[in-house]
Amino acid sequence: MTEKHHLSSQFDSELNEVSARVMELGGLVESQIRQAIYALSHFSLEAVEQVAALEVRVNGLEVEIDHELATIIARRQPTARDLRLLMAFSKATANLERMGDEATKMSRMVRSIIESGVPRALPTMDLRVAADLASGLLRKALDAFARLDTKAALDILKEDDVLDHEFDGFVRKLITYMMEDPRTISTSLDLLFLAKAVERIGDHSKNLAELIIYLVKGMDVRHTSLEQIESALL
Repeated sequence: MTEKHHLSSQFDSELNEVSARVMELGGLVESQIRQAIYALSHFSLEAVEQVAALEVRVNGLEVEIDHELATIIARRQPTARDLRLLMAFSKATANLERMGDEATKMSRMVRSIIESGVPRALPTMDLRVAADLASGLLRKALDAFARLDTKAALDILKEDDVLDHEFDGFVRKLITYMMEDPRTISTSLDLLFLAKAVERIGDHSKNLAELIIYLVKGMDVRHTSLEQIESALL
């Protein structure tokens, strides 16, 4: 084995290890979101505590991945596609950590709702539907990222529009509840913040999908219409 081939194999091994760590981070964040949804569905303080415990692990893993990426860049001085891949890992890590932050916000708001004695007539079921959709988007984004599947990435971008539509409809319902019964205003605002956290999880999944297209095609499709992206991928 030549020295050049040996170094290349080492570099590939390091890239695979970082990729596995990013997927591990994604799995932790997905668990956070599931626990946050469970907390909302069952008004469970135990699930709220689980989200907080996972947040500690997510933050620690984010720091470790960032350190690994900085070490690889300093030691290997990668160029072209390898550098693009490392940048994508870094951005994916940041987006995943922010999704974890949103799940943590959701759990804190659920705690607030539980402690305030929320009227169960409020439309929490609608919010759970949106939250399940956001969780599904993350799962699809992680799978597409692992396979570098641009078609799946495009589907995720389309599904994020559906999630945005769900959010808009939920906000309209909350406004109706607050107008009909001012006593629900405080709790309705909590639910509104919950809905916003769910929407942001979808936005971060969308960012992951855009990263996949950037990695495979070398195209920065942020702030680009769906029609233009679809046309470019054909």
